Amino acid sequence: MLTTLVSATQLAAHLGDADWRIIDCRHDLMNPEAGRIAYQAGHIPGALFANLDQDLSGTKTDEQGIFQGRHPLPRTEDLLQVMRNLGISDRTQVIAYDAHGGMFAARLWWLLRSIGHASVAVLDGGVPAWIAAGQGLITEVLPPALGSLSLRSALTAQVDVQAVLANLNQTGVGARQVIDARAPDRFRGENESIDPIGGHIPGARNRFFKDNLDANGCFKTAEQLREEWQSVIVQPEQAIMQCGSGVTACHNLLALEIAGLKGAALYPGSWSQWCADPTRPVARGEF
Repeated sequence: MLTTLVSATQLAAHLGDADWRIIDCRHDLMNPEAGRIAYQAGHIPGALFANLDQDLSGTKTDEQGIFQGRHPLPRTEDLLQVMRNLGISDRTQVIAYDAHGGMFAARLWWLLRSIGHASVAVLDGGVPAWIAAGQGLITEVLPPALGSLSLRSALTAQVDVQAVLANLNQTGVGARQVIDARAPDRFRGENESIDPIGGHIPGARNRFFKDNLDANGCFKTAEQLREEWQSVIVQPEQAIMQCGSGVTACHNLLALEIAGLKGAALYPGSWSQWCADPTRPVARGEF
């Protein structure tokens, strides 16, 4: 059972395995159709496509009409149905990939773990690593039989906006660290083209998700990730991961899992939800 990463060589050896399901998670935040277009142009043999906006996110407002962020979590029953439609059952080894160092594939990894499915891994290095390993892409799509994935106990933790807000007043032992996965300029509030309301949650620290990767776009070793992350967080189980909309924060959570630093929580609404309410405080510059 693979629970964090899979190499291109490992994946190639299992193409066609009945119990393996490959999911293409490519996406472009500025062009939502780009991922599907890329998939249709060529994908890993046997892969099916999952769209971030339509399949891996829920509605932007709750039943009371309150904004939940740009990519809120899908309802559990909706997520289960999406995964079943992708042919995933309880015994399925799921492999998620993208072309962005795991930026979007990590979201699927976290979502499956949130409904208790541990057998999910991200293709290390994504499409570039697959091609570099001498493997090809195809355009043929073979729809799978309907899966029967069941809901089990969550393997993840999450917090809502009220918990993050209450944490601002915590000090000492009860205080939790908030780690922001956005690029440093966005964290500082200097990129208004992406974040019209710039800045970060007061007290948050910045750990850009790309810092988890090496020069080849693959994850750094477990030892290196552990050393780097231990200089950022004191107690993983007391840490809260967030980003712009709860997507790239999952990349940091995957890095922590690889490093053996387990227990951090996701704030799904992240900055897009936080800054939507002008009564919530905003910090700018470096922490």
